[in-house]
Amino acid sequence: MKIFTSTQIHELDKYTIDHEPVSSINLMERAAKAITHCIEAEWSNRTPIVVFAGPGNNGGDALAVARLLADDGYQVSAFLFNIHNKLSNDCALNKKRLIESKRIKQFTEVSVNFEPPTLTPDTVVVDGLFGSGLNKPLTGGFAAMVKYLNSSPAKVVSIDIPSGLICEDNTYNISANILKADLTLTLQQKKLSMLMADNQKYLGRLKVLDIRLSPEYIQNTDCRYRILEENDIRGIMQPRDDFAHKGSMGHALLIAGSYGMAGASILATKACLRAGAGKVTVHSPKRNYDIMQISVPEAIQQMDPEETLFSHPVDTEPYNALGIGPGLGTNETTAIALIAQIRRSTCPLVIDADAINILSSHRAWMQQLPKDIILTPHPKELDRLAGTTSSCCYERLMKASELAERLQAYILLKGHYSALCLPNGHIDFNSTGNSGMATAGSGDVLTGIITALLARGYDAPSACRIGMYLHGLAGDLAAKDLGKESLIAGDIINYLPKAFLRMED
Repeated sequence: MKIFTSTQIHELDKYTIDHEPVSSINLMERAAKAITHCIEAEWSNRTPIVVFAGPGNNGGDALAVARLLADDGYQVSAFLFNIHNKLSNDCALNKKRLIESKRIKQFTEVSVNFEPPTLTPDTVVVDGLFGSGLNKPLTGGFAAMVKYLNSSPAKVVSIDIPSGLICEDNTYNISANILKADLTLTLQQKKLSMLMADNQKYLGRLKVLDIRLSPEYIQNTDCRYRILEENDIRGIMQPRDDFAHKGSMGHALLIAGSYGMAGASILATKACLRAGAGKVTVHSPKRNYDIMQISVPEAIQQMDPEETLFSHPVDTEPYNALGIGPGLGTNETTAIALIAQIRRSTCPLVIDADAINILSSHRAWMQQLPKDIILTPHPKELDRLAGTTSSCCYERLMKASELAERLQAYILLKGHYSALCLPNGHIDFNSTGNSGMATAGSGDVLTGIITALLARGYDAPSACRIGMYLHGLAGDLAAKDLGKESLIAGDIINYLPKAFLRMED
């Protein structure tokens, strides 16, 4: 699913109007019917409805919804805010239609003073003040209106996007002036800001309504952002050759674990095996030998000369991919071994966890990273890599993207919507996964999966896309059976076979 900018959304509307063809007012009616259907599915016509409409097309949508609800027997009060005596053409036409319908309980056009209605816990407010075209924070009376609604006990349904929330960049927005919806009914596609963790408090439940905007425009228009879905992943997965053998399925090397952190190397190794690597060698300190041998008998054990930490780089000539970092520790000896390992590695690389933390502490080393390297930071690790703490998720995402372009690397920024930042500036968001996966070791599992896919011959972007999707899908399947609260990283590994089977159906 593509994610368009506010400018592209406007162009999509215009293209649909010109090429379907359909008039703009009829397209608005189509959207209003879809919104009305959702509201009526949630609340009966005994529910009092209060509609707040702005002067633009979002307000036009809201007035059309008010009319349709009134036609279906709902008690609707509508307020149109026309402060500057300037309505969009379709908003003005829907105002006329609403008044002429004569079924509305109350219609008030606000131009100067506004006496807010009493809102009770039984009231449903339809928010049509501002839509995806908003490009600056709300101020003045509209900001006061948002604060009034946020303090009320009423349920709020926002049309397309909560008023005050900007479609993309909310870095300099004013949190108190953004409406907190209970339900957001967004049109055709999610907006970029809806994927940011710090904006979830404004969205409530989110539903995407298909209003049949031009599939031709959607298909043929390039965009920077997209959400990966099952068909995208199926299209790049390679079937396993019936005559495959362990030598043809790739040999993966994992450098992971320090004394006391053997669990990280176990999880990464098990995940690597479950993701289909033909052979997995794990390089770990001597003291981890017994537990590794017992926990993962299928893996080849390679012991570091040191008892408790990674101290010497490994020749990567025999291997098809290397994953390094889980549980590695940040000892200076390990740091020196890490950069030596990166310099001498001849196979595709995945850098995770403590390996990322070491690079953050030795920032000059980042210029020595090979092209097409994969880094898998969580938000705090990304902040450390960037050298500054981001004030919001959008700012952090842009820093990750800039870093990917500068290093010509693939940066997989982990989160609910994990974001793969590509060297060309494009960003792919993952659609699988759940909050039960917010548990220690989950990232180690992801590193093992991606390393296995690289070893099997997938290129870096495909390995990242498939890896994060299957990682999340395994977590979803585990959560369905076990619940989110009790999910642990090992469960993700245990459900990887079901995730692979799902993609083979």
